[in-house]
Amino acid sequence: MKFVDEYRDPAAARAAIAEITALGGDDHLKFMEVCGGHTHTIYKHGIENVLPESIELVHGPGCPVCVIPMGRVDDGIAIAETPGVIFTSFGDMMRVPGSNGNLLEAKARGADVRMVYSPLDALRIARDNPDREVVFFAIGFETTAPSTAVTLMKAREAGIMNFSVFGNHVLIVPPLRAILDSPDLRLNGFIGPGHVSTVIGNRPYRFVPAEYGLPLVTAGFEPLDILQAIVMLLRQIREGRCEVENQYARAVRDEGNLKALSILREVFEVRPHFEWRGLGFISQSALKLTEAFAPWDAELRFSVPGVRVADPKACQCGEVLKGVIKPWDCKVFGTACTPETPIGTCMVSSEGACAAYYNYGRFTKATRIPVRSA
Repeated sequence: MKFVDEYRDPAAARAAIAEITALGGDDHLKFMEVCGGHTHTIYKHGIENVLPESIELVHGPGCPVCVIPMGRVDDGIAIAETPGVIFTSFGDMMRVPGSNGNLLEAKARGADVRMVYSPLDALRIARDNPDREVVFFAIGFETTAPSTAVTLMKAREAGIMNFSVFGNHVLIVPPLRAILDSPDLRLNGFIGPGHVSTVIGNRPYRFVPAEYGLPLVTAGFEPLDILQAIVMLLRQIREGRCEVENQYARAVRDEGNLKALSILREVFEVRPHFEWRGLGFISQSALKLTEAFAPWDAELRFSVPGVRVADPKACQCGEVLKGVIKPWDCKVFGTACTPETPIGTCMVSSEGACAAYYNYGRFTKATRIPVRSA
């Protein structure tokens, strides 16, 4: 298929749903879509409404904004409010609440906080303002880490020393292990993250079938991608197979993007520990700058509180990120917590599960819709 409308073809979707219904049988099977982009596709296009009741989809920790804990937001705000600093960030992170407001509120208090579309935008600001310290709030999984790495290499090459990075890049495999080891959730398979896999490939997921006996299918982000991934998971289960398969072959290679991986190894190394919202501290789960790039490390250049901050008691973002509850099970969902007045990160980010449920009107348990035959 070459065009977007082909990935949304109603006849092909009905055929896939019929196969899912036949393969699913009466067994209740629970699959986790790891990526927040998949969650939005599922609820935007009503996929959960047309699946048989025996198939349940739950969301995972694949929203990069959602997993940043409040303490790290406070650290970013502390840097932003340092005199002489221009603090740059992607738009999503500017509304993520810390214990003392968010970055937009810090801007209202007088901090020079600016939204950028890429770290290269932040580097340009540093070049244009040599008398100011410019900091980039770097977030994201392995998907966005290469762009941060390339920017740091360009900063070193150009000798731009008034630029630094507040690093919060995280890795996808450790939280998957944490979820699989959690007693709270029992899964039958994973819809693997498409964007991350364009960088790291499919090989890092082999531990899922090898150690936990569960299938994983890496999927794209169109409706038929999701439906086909579910078909592939069900085929594995019914055929007694358990392996990593690639539905998103048009973008993902098993070995990943070797050039991007090489750049990551040059600029970053693994942190011993990093805190995740809802999952706590996970070892070897995030990246930090190597010694060669330490002069551009904002955590070494500025003083930050470094204090762990508990989530608001009313917020159940952690349970949502682990797939333990649905957003509508949270007592503040859609009332005190909305995209305009978010309490937790899952309602802020464009990839957050709570935002997906809210924006597409899923305030209660969805009703199944009968699907006509093709």
